[in-house]
Amino acid sequence: MTSLHRKDLGLFVLRAAVGGVMFAHGAQKLFGWFGGGGIEGTAQAMEHMGYEPGRPNAIASGLGEAGGGAMLVLGLATPVAGSVVAGTMAGAIAVHAPAGFFAMGGGFEYPGLLGTCGLALGISGAGRYSLDHALGHVLDRPWIGLLAFGASAIGAAAVVTRRQDTVRRREIREIEQAAMQEGAGLS
Repeated sequence: MTSLHRKDLGLFVLRAAVGGVMFAHGAQKLFGWFGGGGIEGTAQAMEHMGYEPGRPNAIASGLGEAGGGAMLVLGLATPVAGSVVAGTMAGAIAVHAPAGFFAMGGGFEYPGLLGTCGLALGISGAGRYSLDHALGHVLDRPWIGLLAFGASAIGAAAVVTRRQDTVRRREIREIEQAAMQEGAGLS
């Protein structure tokens, strides 16, 4: 056991756990595996959550989760994988944030933890037991991490902002419709 490097083994276990969970969530969205809705069911859910149009958002979310998760498990281009996981979870956090922090009440605790783990793994690197290490860290350079996290932050901000605008427009429409129905009832 002395030949094993404990920190690298710990990074491998963390990558496998977080990446495995992310891959499974993405596979639910993309393929309907593990009881998921597949593209069509996920597209409907995305529309309901304010991510319009639903199908492209379902595909992007599924690819971000499954692809980022698989890359984390493998320890391949870990800064990119971590940034994809963090960015994808930012979208989930936006949906759950109004319910507060704790998952028990529908809050953002769970996607927040997954996104933070992705961020941390992207910063720390995959460790010795990874494809990044086997490939001589050619896909694990600091500048790759900076570009990946910058792009992920910009993309997540754009997607979340667009969703917030959609949700706001829906709320205004609902208020206007309620007012019109109330006004029609008074006539």
